[in-house]
Amino acid sequence: MTRNQQHLLSKIATGNGHGENSPYFDGWKAFEDNPFHHTKNPNGVIQMGLAENQLSFDLIQEWILKHPEASICTSEGVNNFRDIAIFQDYHGLPEFRNAVANFMAKSRGNRVRFDPDRIVMSGGATGAHEMVVFCLADPGDAFLVPTPYYPGFDRDLRWRTGAQLVPVVCESSNNFKVTREALEAAYEGAQDANIRVKGLLITNPSNPLGTILDKETLRMVVSFINEKSIHLVCDEIYAATVFSTQPDFISIAEIIQEEIECNHDLIHIVYSLSKDLGFPGFRVGIVYSYNDAVVNCCRKMSSFGLVSSQTQYLIASMLSDDEFVNKFIAENARRLANRHKVFTEGLAQVDIGCLKSNAGLFVWMDLRHLLKEQTFKAEMELWKVIINKVKLNVSPGSSFHCSAPGWFRVCFANMDDKTMDVALTRIVAFVHQNKETTVPMKKKCWQTNLRLSFSSRRVDDIMMAQCMSSPHSPLPQSPLVRARN
Repeated sequence: MTRNQQHLLSKIATGNGHGENSPYFDGWKAFEDNPFHHTKNPNGVIQMGLAENQLSFDLIQEWILKHPEASICTSEGVNNFRDIAIFQDYHGLPEFRNAVANFMAKSRGNRVRFDPDRIVMSGGATGAHEMVVFCLADPGDAFLVPTPYYPGFDRDLRWRTGAQLVPVVCESSNNFKVTREALEAAYEGAQDANIRVKGLLITNPSNPLGTILDKETLRMVVSFINEKSIHLVCDEIYAATVFSTQPDFISIAEIIQEEIECNHDLIHIVYSLSKDLGFPGFRVGIVYSYNDAVVNCCRKMSSFGLVSSQTQYLIASMLSDDEFVNKFIAENARRLANRHKVFTEGLAQVDIGCLKSNAGLFVWMDLRHLLKEQTFKAEMELWKVIINKVKLNVSPGSSFHCSAPGWFRVCFANMDDKTMDVALTRIVAFVHQNKETTVPMKKKCWQTNLRLSFSSRRVDDIMMAQCMSSPHSPLPQSPLVRARN
């Protein structure tokens, strides 16, 4: 962009707040330039940077075939076309809000109920998060976020709102557990820098860890935000991806039902159907707040990113079918558990371990033993090998603001079994190749110290440019990666 063009546009338009200069987008560009296809391009890059659930689409398709009236674009449903196609206010269809509230309860074991009148819709979780920040913070205010965290937060919460994110540094030595000490350190650090902290954002189940916050930790978090009088935003978009009940997922909604000291006006939940149902293209995001003023403000702001009434109508019909919902939640969990088992066992065969997890659409893969040295520079070098040589689009842990080098997020639910087999085969071949090849230590080519058994394919989101300049993130802006045949 020329200087003259920059002069004609706003600072947001000409800035880098969206974070395209990051390993996340470089990996996607590599995939887009050379996408894998079983027959048309078998040597292409396999997309493992997309946290998407494609394992249960057949269940959805089966339901749609049985219920054509759920769509206003079929002969069975066209009689409702006019009523749905005309103007709908930003409250949303009552049937939609009721159905979503019921689904949220079912995906949390019916241990808690949700009020449909507190359901505010938005264009995906991205829009929901931004909407909450607009309601809670002014430009320059900050939210604490435990690391490692989804790189898209750097864009979603910061780009247009002007808010800041302060990392709460969690360590690999205790499996990245959120501790009171880490929260206090981040809060005090922000105060020392004259940054006003307005809230704490937690993701439960965690992205990228795939782990669940236990009841003790959630109670501690509530106690912390209550003492500081700051907001708690709980991202629970992976609530129905829990594939093992050991431990079971606990929503923040359950915690505040207990006899615990808590100002409910400080509690807000962000939800969506992108992960739990596999509908990212439908852009169904939800804000559920216990604060009346926030509900009212979010509802007004939702005018900028409403869910289409046609989508609401279909979702309302589908999620009102209790038999289908119960079957889907159970079967989807079974399939996720099986894919997770197959994938992690495949990695284990080449001595690659992952953080123990029971939720999400990914694993947090440990490749620390494959680094030439324990630095983020070495992590980036390994990542480039995986993109260019192994042809797998993954993302390094540093893009998630991880405190230690050598961790990678790898998604396992966004491909069919055949593609997963190809990915695992590439990993095994690469590991064996490096075991058989002895290279003098003086050489600094990519074979030097790599005993790589890379089977993790999925690293969804990555770091955004502004956070890369954060003192908590050692990762420099990465050069554009181009995968070649």
